[in-house]
Amino acid sequence: MNTIDNISIPSRPPFKRVGLIIHVVAWAILFGLPFFFTGKEQQELTVVNYIRSIIPPLSFMVVFYVNYFLLVKCFLFTRQMWKFFISNVLLIAAVMIAVHVLMHLLPPPLMSHPPRERALQEMVGFFFINAIFYMLVAGLSVAIKMTGGWYEVESMRQELEKSRAEAELQNLKSQLNPHFLFNTLNNIYSLIAFSPERAQGAVHDLSRLLRYVLYESSQPLVPLEKDLDFVRNYVELMRIRLPEHVELKTDIREGTTDTPVAPLLFISLIENAFKHGVSNSKPSFIHIDIHPEEGRIVGIICNSYFPKDSAQDKSGSGIGLQNLRRRLDLLYPARHVFTYGQEGERYCCTLELQL
Repeated sequence: MNTIDNISIPSRPPFKRVGLIIHVVAWAILFGLPFFFTGKEQQELTVVNYIRSIIPPLSFMVVFYVNYFLLVKCFLFTRQMWKFFISNVLLIAAVMIAVHVLMHLLPPPLMSHPPRERALQEMVGFFFINAIFYMLVAGLSVAIKMTGGWYEVESMRQELEKSRAEAELQNLKSQLNPHFLFNTLNNIYSLIAFSPERAQGAVHDLSRLLRYVLYESSQPLVPLEKDLDFVRNYVELMRIRLPEHVELKTDIREGTTDTPVAPLLFISLIENAFKHGVSNSKPSFIHIDIHPEEGRIVGIICNSYFPKDSAQDKSGSGIGLQNLRRRLDLLYPARHVFTYGQEGERYCCTLELQL
């Protein structure tokens, strides 16, 4: 079984929308705390006291968003670490000075006893601890910005990978269409020589097959019944030119008619069976069995083995099985079993798809 990572991308909520909600909720909680907590020396929250209480959160917000929107992008993403560090030192120093000035411009809070004078060492320690808090806020801003940047890059990478895989899948299908058409036209061409009326009917049947290949199979998924009906029509079209000594047995049963399946997965196996399973002089056989089985669709195609060399086969062989293997890897990763090979004088292919 050949598998690769699933090309589909799980749907996730947009990162920017979730991030905006987190920002709003976090700052709302921080600015709302003064309404729920009051100091020991003050039981009533006044306008002046509220302004005094939100100055530190506002300073944190300044440090956070200057880093978030400016410094990280200008210096950290461009690997100018020293400029980033120096810019943050200057920013934190400016914010701390601004907070100190604003606090002194406001009326002093009412206290039951006058504030004591602080020693120089105590004031230095106080400013040092505040600087650490501001650095932590800057670090949090960097972490969130880097996480958001990684998420966007990863989402872009997955989107590009999905687009690449879809383009590759479309290219594989475009290879399949002319390959199928070339093989079928070869059959009709050989039929014209001895039965023009049957050749005309074959052209009509071919037009119905082409309508499916060109229009309906352009969808990512089609109803299982439609795809199996296409296989039946193709087999009947190929049956026209088979010699009498070729035994052709088909057992193609559908499951639930609306079960979705990727189109044209079995056709390459059946093409190869007709191409390499028929001899012009020796007894030959082709057995085709496609049936549902416990949530799976199982196809078993066996044929006598008369491999054609490059001189005998001018249908553009060599892309059928390789094409199918790659399509299965893209469409049914970890949900298919595909085996093929020679078993004595016969050649068998088995394809199982999890539906």
